[in-house]
Amino acid sequence: MTEIWLIRHGMTEGNRHQRYIGKTDEPLCEEGRKKLKTFSYPDPEAVFVSPLVRCRETAELLFPGKRLRIIDQLAECDFGAFENKNYLELSGNTDYQAWVDSGGLLPFPGGESREEFRERTLEGFRRVVTDCFCSDISRAAVVVHGGTIMNVMEAYGRPERDFYGWHLKNGCGYQVKADPVFWNQNRKVLELIKEM
Repeated sequence: MTEIWLIRHGMTEGNRHQRYIGKTDEPLCEEGRKKLKTFSYPDPEAVFVSPLVRCRETAELLFPGKRLRIIDQLAECDFGAFENKNYLELSGNTDYQAWVDSGGLLPFPGGESREEFRERTLEGFRRVVTDCFCSDISRAAVVVHGGTIMNVMEAYGRPERDFYGWHLKNGCGYQVKADPVFWNQNRKVLELIKEM
């Protein structure tokens, strides 16, 4: 059994302004850094992160001195034409309205589709879990993006929730337990233990 903390990165300037921040590689803002100091997570044996700077900075603040294992597939969604814009800036945009009307199911113009994003991030998470099981890691932290966590928990989390039901605020996380027997049976394997 492996305990995994799925942690959303700290706040960035784009997050403060409710922008779609996907591939934009911006650092944490000062408010985000300060807020992270109020969180206390258990000491992990391994720390896995998205390659983007906001995740690496968050992991370094939460787990100083730990080696970061970068998993490229855990990066946030490519929001394409919506990247670095918020809903106010996109109001009146017909592509944006069509995306909203679809419940977020249409591909982002010039970016990823929901299916592409989901499959990519789940592939990255499978690498994390496999590494944990093969290396006998009993506690790991995975510092990534809100959308990445939502994909993982929708696919593997218990109790079952839809994608948006797994939304987390910046710096918050889910403690889950992964059972290798269930994992190999391709079932809902991440039992939610705690939400921070």
